[in-house]
Amino acid sequence: MIDKLEAIKERFEEVSQQIIQPEVVSDSTRYSKISKEYKDLGKIVEQYALYQKLQKDIAGTKELIATEKDEDLREMAKEELDELVPKLEELEQTIKELLIPKDPNDSRNIILEIRGGTGGDEAAIFAGDLFRMYQRFFEKMGWRSSVMDYTEGTNGGYKEIICKVEGEDVYGKMKFESGVHRVQRVPQTESQGRIHTSAASVAVLPEAEEVDVQINMNDIRVDTFQSSGAGGQSVNTTYSAVRLTHIPSGLVVSCQDERSQLKNKDRALSVLRSRLYEIELKKHNDAISSQRKSMVGSGDRSDKIRTYNYPQSRITDHRIGYTVYNLPAVMEGDIAELIEKLRIAENAERMQEGEAV
Repeated sequence: MIDKLEAIKERFEEVSQQIIQPEVVSDSTRYSKISKEYKDLGKIVEQYALYQKLQKDIAGTKELIATEKDEDLREMAKEELDELVPKLEELEQTIKELLIPKDPNDSRNIILEIRGGTGGDEAAIFAGDLFRMYQRFFEKMGWRSSVMDYTEGTNGGYKEIICKVEGEDVYGKMKFESGVHRVQRVPQTESQGRIHTSAASVAVLPEAEEVDVQINMNDIRVDTFQSSGAGGQSVNTTYSAVRLTHIPSGLVVSCQDERSQLKNKDRALSVLRSRLYEIELKKHNDAISSQRKSMVGSGDRSDKIRTYNYPQSRITDHRIGYTVYNLPAVMEGDIAELIEKLRIAENAERMQEGEAV
């Protein structure tokens, strides 16, 4: 571990010099990349400095205990050692987690897709509840979200809603949300008061850049149509909405949120690019994890990941067997604890894999 930390410290010093070079500052792409590396390495170097200081303090305290004649001073030193050793062990664990190779997609923005599944109208209503939950969470995180396309449910909610989310490490936080979310409650449409089970699927796609996925526009069929959403008279009477069909894959993407047909086309291309990227990413991840089943799942949208039980105010994440009884708070966007538990589980698994290699 120490060898790794020394190499990181050396690289951090190199990057510290590069980031102030005029040729780097003037190149926005290169500067952005180096700034991110500087920030990521800086977190590790800072913890390493604390680790070295603790080691030095512990060594000095042990020497004092071994050489000091005054019994009172020796007892004080022993008490201090009892505090320092657990701190060092805790810091070592933190550093080990920081040294786990990060998913290169963690820093990306995302395309979030929520669809009502089994359960008819109630599934659409639940999809709307999930979207509202995520919106509240985005606000707490200081992220920006914008709706790209949606189809409203007959009795509220959404049959489908797609939005883009921008901010710091959005995919790294949100990737655990991909999968089937199940709800157990008395639907608004139920007159007999019976509890029904419905579901909605969530897909979290890392936003793909043009350099990640090259799309041949000859493979795209472009259709325009009148928007069915809100936005004023001009939106609903002009053919500003765009539907793209990617002929090789059969993927279809629509966007109608913007007044401009050109903007809707660009947004639809962004979604299409991200969906194609996700397909390739899944192939890559499946190849890596072919010999094991991940504790937190692959993020496959067909995996049942979480149940929201309204009568008992209970939420259970099936991937890690974690249950809490604070459903109202969660539906108001307090999902940080759930995400953190999943992140810890993933890190623990990856650390075990690293030790087994």
